[in-house]
Amino acid sequence: MPEVRRAAEADVEQVVEILTLAFYDDPTWSWAFPDAERRLEQYRVVWGLYVRSALPHGWVWMTDDGGAAAVWIPPGETELSEEDEARMGSLVRELVGSHADEVEVLLEGFESNHPHDEEHFYLSLLGTHPDHRGQGKGMALLAATLAQIDELGKPAYLESSNRANDHRYERLGFEQISEFAAPGGEPTVACMWREPR
Repeated sequence: MPEVRRAAEADVEQVVEILTLAFYDDPTWSWAFPDAERRLEQYRVVWGLYVRSALPHGWVWMTDDGGAAAVWIPPGETELSEEDEARMGSLVRELVGSHADEVEVLLEGFESNHPHDEEHFYLSLLGTHPDHRGQGKGMALLAATLAQIDELGKPAYLESSNRANDHRYERLGFEQISEFAAPGGEPTVACMWREPR
């Protein structure tokens, strides 16, 4: 299994590209960005915002072979900088036009279901490059970062935007605590919590 390391400024483009390709067919995010021809470019913009906002927290991780990447938000930190948070609404409108109102409802589902009563690490994004799928690299990266979170004695939280992955997270100790749906009822997103071990 490849080595796991913290991503540096020089890795940002590669991390964004891993996530962009990993999420291409994701049920939730492809619903949000339905134009298959524009989706990669849209993802590069949106994931770029999230990766660059998270990098200063020191919890963006990758495998050294570029196979998988994870964006964690440590306790007390925000997923987006204030500046990027303020940009998000107009950016979504710019990217998806008239579909933006529905996407805003979906994004609000992420926010309103996120637990805030206990400090935790938040897995914002986890993805495996399509060329590396099926080799266990994404789950190995997740397990390696969870081991460090366990050492700190903190719980972890994630949203599963592709329900086919729920069982993988459960194997690593996550339990579903709630779920929400995109407008229209599909797709659904599982909200999952893990106590430290």
